[in-house]
Amino acid sequence: MKRLYKPLALLLGCLLILSGCCAPAASGSSAAPAASNPGASAPAPSTLLYGSGDYTAINPALYEHGEINLLLFSGLTAHGQDNQIVPALAESWDYDESSSTYTFHLRDGVKWHDGEPLTSADVKFTLEAIMDPQNASEIASNYEEIASIETPDDRTVKISLTAPNVAMLDYLTIGILPAHLLEGRDLITDPFNQAPVGTGPYKLTAWDMGQSITLEKNPDYFGGQPQIDTIIFKIVPDTKARALQLLSGELDLAQIVPHDKAQFDGNDQFTVYDMKTADYRGILYNFANPLFRDHRELPAALSYAIDRQPIIDSVLMGYGQIAYSPLQAGPYLNPGIEKYDYNPTKAKEQLEQAGWETGADGIYEKNGIRLAFAINCGEGDQVRIDMAKICAQQLREIGADVTVAVNAQTDWANQEAYLIGWGSPFDPDDHTYKVFGTQKGSNFSAYSNGEVDRLLTEARETDDDAKRKAFYNEFQEVLAADPAYTFIAYVDAIYACDSRLQGITPDTVLGHHGVGIFWNVASWIFEK
Repeated sequence: MKRLYKPLALLLGCLLILSGCCAPAASGSSAAPAASNPGASAPAPSTLLYGSGDYTAINPALYEHGEINLLLFSGLTAHGQDNQIVPALAESWDYDESSSTYTFHLRDGVKWHDGEPLTSADVKFTLEAIMDPQNASEIASNYEEIASIETPDDRTVKISLTAPNVAMLDYLTIGILPAHLLEGRDLITDPFNQAPVGTGPYKLTAWDMGQSITLEKNPDYFGGQPQIDTIIFKIVPDTKARALQLLSGELDLAQIVPHDKAQFDGNDQFTVYDMKTADYRGILYNFANPLFRDHRELPAALSYAIDRQPIIDSVLMGYGQIAYSPLQAGPYLNPGIEKYDYNPTKAKEQLEQAGWETGADGIYEKNGIRLAFAINCGEGDQVRIDMAKICAQQLREIGADVTVAVNAQTDWANQEAYLIGWGSPFDPDDHTYKVFGTQKGSNFSAYSNGEVDRLLTEARETDDDAKRKAFYNEFQEVLAADPAYTFIAYVDAIYACDSRLQGITPDTVLGHHGVGIFWNVASWIFEK
């Protein structure tokens, strides 16, 4: 049986949507007023100054995170306002269930930012580069069912799978790379990563490392010429500095932390968005470390010692909710699993049942091993650091010697624990299979559970929604019984922006780090 997908009209409708309005103090941006008559002068160029984290390389085939990818690159498919799949570089596609083969029909006339035409060879090159173990792509496990990629002509791509992967259309939103610039090159070290060329609505024209990345609109963009001429990603890693620069007019748009939101409330120069996300925080335990490798009972017992609501109240200022599952933000949540509600007495009971005894200093010991470890955090994310500090204090109260370490670099292999963040608003396979599957690309905890592996594989290989839900329900039960993390909270993404900026869709559920706000950036505009 064949299924035909031709939702072209849906994409065009999505690209023209202008909904919501964003707002901060009057900034240095210049609006783009429409000419009142054919003889009027051209509108002044408009520039959006965005407060961004830092980048050292931009390449969607290698690095999952980075909202700048949505501006520079396009995938075969894309996500719309409600995170549904819509056409992008592929204007339509067929799926043959008998052979698990997708046939994509590329849009005619798409050009790379350097003027060269997009062809099916670019798609083949990109997917094979992701799957090449030499490139160590973070997202390779998303595509491991791909058996072959054929390009019968310049506008046709046939992707055959060894087994169904229901999330494949989601994963084909990945930005396609230009084969004519990268074929035969080392994808990891090539200068392309600092001068990327895509087919997206904006093209990179300047990169002042550590300071700013300048993007100019792509007049040949297949979705229609963007309304804002220039977008500058100004590198401002410190969240408090972002808030100050918004207030001073040095930025037009930035994600801010809850503690800084009050500075913008009631100021009509700004619009503040409290946007829901699928982005959770938790304590990752490193099962390659002897403490957690040899004492698998610890994550469950320690999870009872974390009082989550005070963390949400004090660190997130109420802008979040208690987390207990990686699928909590979507329709596949199993609400009946063990939630590890705060119960310090039970935490101690479980430790003692597993043979831990209180030492002379009040810290639990077992076979000469003290229950002592550090929760590591990256520099610049004060929300995670504050969460880790509260968690460490709560764990000390039940007899665990826990400290917080803030590092410029993360040593995934040798650390004991980390204040992790993950979460995806898309298919439930995303951020589960590659995060909790044994030896998958984003499994930074070295977690391994054969039953989890089986259930996640079964879930991605069936398009029967009832069966998928059953598999994911059981997966959540198994993960709760043998936790990889102590889940803490889902966090809202709070954005503040110049009140003249129109086009942000406030009801779109965002992903990890609040990524996704730029999904329709080509239709954003500054109003007078």
